[in-house]
Amino acid sequence: MKIRSTCNFLATMFRMNRKSLMSGPMQRARWFRLIAKSIDLGLVILGAIFYYPMGLILGIIYLCISDSLYDGQSIGKRLMGFGVVSLIDGSPCSAFQSFIRNLPFTVPLFFLVFPFWGWVFSAVFALPLAMMEVYLLFKGSTAHRLGDIMADTTVIANDGTRLDLRKTKPNWFETPPVPLP
Repeated sequence: MKIRSTCNFLATMFRMNRKSLMSGPMQRARWFRLIAKSIDLGLVILGAIFYYPMGLILGIIYLCISDSLYDGQSIGKRLMGFGVVSLIDGSPCSAFQSFIRNLPFTVPLFFLVFPFWGWVFSAVFALPLAMMEVYLLFKGSTAHRLGDIMADTTVIANDGTRLDLRKTKPNWFETPPVPLP
């Protein structure tokens, strides 16, 4: 009886779609990433509403460097338990990578500083960029949004006990040269 149930289990394992095992956790992680970015954008919008235009300018500066704060975490990512790391060497996101990563959000927000025509320009470009970011986040197989692709970064679950997630690659200058044939 036990051999039969083991054989049935193994037969089921070979027939099942293994990608479906990760669809639930990945989908939840994508929603939590969206919530984390919404928290960051909400902070910027609150500053813009109460202290226009200086609050908006400070909010845009925060958004530019937000992913390089707190060891690769913005305030929203810190609340949701995520961190941004570089795909190049696995180190936390740098300020330059954070700037590049958040360009799809900061460019339309920058034009909100200028009354009327800036608002029109921002409304025309912010909605398609935000829709493209969400589309790439949910429909892409790697869950990288446009900013991640542009800056060579990725978002990981920030688990302090999993140091293997933050791989360290030796510096280019520390690698021995390849001998020529």
